[in-house]
Amino acid sequence: MDTATNQPLPVSYADVAAAAKKLEGVAHRTPALTSRTVDERTGAKVYFKCENFQRMGAFKFRGAYYALSNLSDEQKRRGVVAYSSGNHAQAVALAGKLLGVKAVIVMPDDAPAVKLDATRGYGAEVIIYNRETQDREQIACGLAEKRSLTVIPPFDHPYVVAGQGTAATELIEDVGPLDYLLVPCGGGGLISGCAIAANHLSPGIKAIGVEPAAGDDVTRSFRTKTLQIVHNPDTIADGARTHSAGKITFPLILHHVHDMLTVTDEELLRSMFYLWERMKIVVEPTGALAAAALLEGKLDARGGRVGVIISGGNVDLKSLTRFI
Repeated sequence: MDTATNQPLPVSYADVAAAAKKLEGVAHRTPALTSRTVDERTGAKVYFKCENFQRMGAFKFRGAYYALSNLSDEQKRRGVVAYSSGNHAQAVALAGKLLGVKAVIVMPDDAPAVKLDATRGYGAEVIIYNRETQDREQIACGLAEKRSLTVIPPFDHPYVVAGQGTAATELIEDVGPLDYLLVPCGGGGLISGCAIAANHLSPGIKAIGVEPAAGDDVTRSFRTKTLQIVHNPDTIADGARTHSAGKITFPLILHHVHDMLTVTDEELLRSMFYLWERMKIVVEPTGALAAAALLEGKLDARGGRVGVIISGGNVDLKSLTRFI
C-alpha cells in the first residue's frame, strides 16, 4: 500500500516476476562482473550488473519489450509512439521490430548521434523536436491522437517498471543476497522496479537511487515527500535529464527505496573512465551513475555485499572526446 494515500501500489513483485517470464529467452541475461581492484578500493564485495551488454545496449529493452508484448492485437496493428533522448527510443524501436509493431519516436535535436542513428536503424520513424522550445509529451500525445497510436512512456508505466525490475531479479538470483543495491535514476522506472525486486528477494537490503547533481529532482522529491521538478537539467548524463519522477514511479520510490544520492558530472566522468580503463567495459555517462556513487565514497559500504546496476553503454564517443 502507498501509506501516503492508502491506495494500492501500481506495481508489485508479482508483476516483476511475470515480466521475467515474458522476457526469458528474449532479453539477454546480462553478466554480473566483479573486480578485485574495486573491492579493495571500496572495502566491499561488489557485483556490477552489466546492462550495457543488454540488447540495444541498455536496460530499457526490458521495459519496452514487456510493454509492447502486452498490447492488444489492435494496438499492435496501429503502432506505438514514444519519447526519449535515446535509450528508450532504441528500446521501443527494437521491440517494435521484433514484435512487428510500427514505432514512432520523438527525440530531441541534441540527442547523441549514436542513439539517433541506432533508433532509425531499428526501423523506427524519428520525429525531431527542440527541448528548449517544445514539449515532447505534447508532441507524442498529438501524434497518438492523430494516428491512433499507443503511447509508451519512458518510465511512468506499470509494464515498463515491471520489466526494468527484472535486472535486479537476475542479479540477486545469480549472486545471492545483497546488503546494498545502487541504481541509476532518471524518471524512476529502473530504481522503482529494481527496489521492488530487491526488497522481495533480499530482505533487509538497502536500495539506493543515484542521480546527477544537476538533475536532482527525484532526490529532492524523496527528501521532501513532495514531487519536485527540474527543467532540462544541464548534465552529461543525458539519460537522466527527466523533469521529475512520475505518478507511478514516485509512490513506488517512496515506498521501496531506502535513500537517494547524487554525483557531479566531474565525479561521473571520473568513474566512467575508471570503468573503461580498469574493468574494460564501455559504459555511458548515465550508466555509470550508480558506480560513481560507490567509487566516489558517497556510500560507506565497507564489509558489505553491493550490487551496482550499470544501466547502459551507448556512448557517443565523438561528444566525449572533449572530456578526454
